[in-house]
Amino acid sequence: MLKPTLLLALTLLTGLAHAADDKPLIVGTTAAFAIPLETAVEEAKKQGLTVKLVEFTDWIAPNVSLAAGDIDVNYFQHKPFLENANTQAGTDLVPYAPGIINNVGLYSKRYKSVDELPKGASVAIANDPISSGRGLQLLAKAGLITLKPGVGYKATEDDILTNPKGIKILQVEAVQLVRAYDDADLVQGYPAYIRLAKTFDAGSALLFDGLDHPEYVIQFVIKPERKDDPRLAKFVDIYQHSPVVRASLDKINGKLYQVGWKE
Repeated sequence: MLKPTLLLALTLLTGLAHAADDKPLIVGTTAAFAIPLETAVEEAKKQGLTVKLVEFTDWIAPNVSLAAGDIDVNYFQHKPFLENANTQAGTDLVPYAPGIINNVGLYSKRYKSVDELPKGASVAIANDPISSGRGLQLLAKAGLITLKPGVGYKATEDDILTNPKGIKILQVEAVQLVRAYDDADLVQGYPAYIRLAKTFDAGSALLFDGLDHPEYVIQFVIKPERKDDPRLAKFVDIYQHSPVVRASLDKINGKLYQVGWKE
């Protein structure tokens, strides 16, 4: 038989666990991923799980809020971005489960193929350390530059070995790349933001990267102590396996994404 003090302690712990289960799961995201997550929130509600979605307007605040405990999980970043964010902020946020990978492409208002680009063409890529690396990888795939072997997503302009057309690389804030479409000869573009801007066809890229780089799968990210939260496990399962959520992903992304989990 359990001692009264031990029984009381177990009762209190059980009560706290149930209380945690009853609290809304707070999920942080950005506009590019919000609509399918809203669908998942509605599906969770039908299954008795309350989820609150918080939409951020930049790529810094979701991790700051997660580290501070203001939200339980965020969903907007891939592993290279998270690795860099942890290094910069001294945090220890970790991936919990994979989401989708959005294709990133090279777009041009003036030219119909990469081969048509003239010498000295202007090329706009993202300016943050990780997204610019992805942009440089795309330029290498397009044959416009070559990079030092093995640099991967950490590539910088210093890693460019050859640039036969002498392209001029312009670094722009990632969410502003859509606006550079009118000015630059070639632009690194994110289909989700292109669709939100409604300025040109997100499917019109001259080249996509797709699953060439699985490290860019968007992750559900948490503080390590959240890994056994049953609310989190249930919500991620809904996001990954609900037909209604998949329909929402298809509607928003068309064919310009793949799932990052095993089906």
